[in-house]
Amino acid sequence: MRTSALQYLYLQKPVSTIILVCFLSVLPWAAVNRFSTKGEPREAAVAVSMLKSGDLALPKAYANEFAYKPPMMHWLIAAFSLPGGQVTEFTSRLPSALAYTVMLACILLFFGRRVRFQEAFIATLLLLTCVEIHRAGLTARVDMLLTVFMVTGLLDLYRWEDKLEMKGLPIRIPLLLGCAILTKGPVGLVLPLFVFGVYLLALRRYSRQKILKSLLYVTVSSVLIPSVWYIEAWRRGGNDFLYVALAENFGRFFHLEPSNIHYNLGHENGAWYNLLTLAAGFIPWTLLLLISLFGLKMTKPGSPLKQWLSKCGHAILSMEKVRLFSLIASACIVFFYCLPSSKRSVYLMPAYPFIALFMAQYILHFVERRSGVIRTFACVMATIVTVILAIAALHQTGAVNIYDLAAPYFAKESALDTLASVSLALSPSAVTLSILALMWTALGAICYQMMKKNNLKMLYSTIFLMFTINLFIDGAVMRTIHKEGSSQPFAQEIQRDFPLDHTNVYVVNNLFRHPNLYGLNFYMGNCFHDLAVEKPQSGYFLAPEKDFSEIAGEFLDKYSFEKLRVSDLIPEIKGRIVLTRFQAK
Repeated sequence: MRTSALQYLYLQKPVSTIILVCFLSVLPWAAVNRFSTKGEPREAAVAVSMLKSGDLALPKAYANEFAYKPPMMHWLIAAFSLPGGQVTEFTSRLPSALAYTVMLACILLFFGRRVRFQEAFIATLLLLTCVEIHRAGLTARVDMLLTVFMVTGLLDLYRWEDKLEMKGLPIRIPLLLGCAILTKGPVGLVLPLFVFGVYLLALRRYSRQKILKSLLYVTVSSVLIPSVWYIEAWRRGGNDFLYVALAENFGRFFHLEPSNIHYNLGHENGAWYNLLTLAAGFIPWTLLLLISLFGLKMTKPGSPLKQWLSKCGHAILSMEKVRLFSLIASACIVFFYCLPSSKRSVYLMPAYPFIALFMAQYILHFVERRSGVIRTFACVMATIVTVILAIAALHQTGAVNIYDLAAPYFAKESALDTLASVSLALSPSAVTLSILALMWTALGAICYQMMKKNNLKMLYSTIFLMFTINLFIDGAVMRTIHKEGSSQPFAQEIQRDFPLDHTNVYVVNNLFRHPNLYGLNFYMGNCFHDLAVEKPQSGYFLAPEKDFSEIAGEFLDKYSFEKLRVSDLIPEIKGRIVLTRFQAK
């Protein structure tokens, strides 16, 4: 019965299965994990401002500043928050969680109709369990939403050429690419069209005039709706908005350092960084690829290098269309993000679905022809999980205290706090014990498959084990780290003990010199004002403790400060926050 049920899910309801697994993978933890980084509450606070002010075009987000990014993510957060009347961690992460689910379902449908279905299914599972995509699906940031709009837009561009030979323009293409622009700017259009243009050239079926005309149609139709928002935002924000828009969209790409914004563009790395982050982002499957290298037989090219390269080029151009499109998309996206000075691992996420297709093909090759690679990888992961389960069991029975055992090897307070959170996460609780029981089940399934000869089932058992590892990290470890590292308790404490409201709480907003308190701002209802701009007579002032003396010195001739409360360590700013009362002199 168990086998028939699994076959039914896989053969009859594969998309429904993927959707269900995605929901189980991200939705519970999107609801219970607090904000403990600066990025998530920064985006959520914009939606808070939208709901309070009704301003959907250019709302104020932190101490009188407007949002850095276009508003699609914030519109969705506000829409999901409207029924409950407030923005929460769950409603802030819901757009990313839904985008994660939609993208995986669309990838399975798209590839499942064009390549061997098993290959498409495994590619989808690789995406579901790899670090980068899974993490983005749990995060209230624009990157997952941008990825789903760009990837689905690319898939529709492929269908447009494949089925219609670029005759007529399906309305879904400009809608998806327009939404991508409204999520993070012109890159949402430029990158998909770059990929599609290179693909059309590689097909060698269309004239350059035809290609340019098609790209122009897509461009014009895609920018119509976003241009309405950009014009309105420029009208409302003036040159301040223009400087930020130019810096975010062109300053990063052309290695410029604009002087008209009050923060560093940051994230500067070399081209090598993209390759490293791709390898890290596909963990744990990167380890499988490394193990597989020992099973390859290297042969010297039988012809001169020039002829060998020519044969490779011919082989690439002779690929099935969907594989050629996937190869070009992977290469163009990685190349495109090698050009800007600013590089982050999440920028490469649109390439992940296309790379996953080739990874799945490669892995199936070893499943069918060299079973030792899959079994070795399964043994390695089973060993890692066995160690985790053993440590958890020893900790829960009191035989070993992880904090006492490891603390002597750490000096930094932040590292000790993280260690304490991990120790607390392994303590017995209903959620932790349930996840550990599921991990034991997955480990048992791998051990059982070790005694069999079905390598495909061994692969699926290993994927199931990866799924339980993600559950353990999100539901036990990270849930506790987020809880212990959040600024929410300090926000509740000072709001309870002092008469703080939306008129008397001030900070300084100068990211060149001091970190902003985005988490505290969100948990206090987006109530911060800029002390340097508004120049009030009295009120309450919040600042990082390590920067307070410097900031107070800047206002020494205007205000006197009285310290009232200091928080515990806040990982978001890598320090403590101090609350003071100030009075004009």
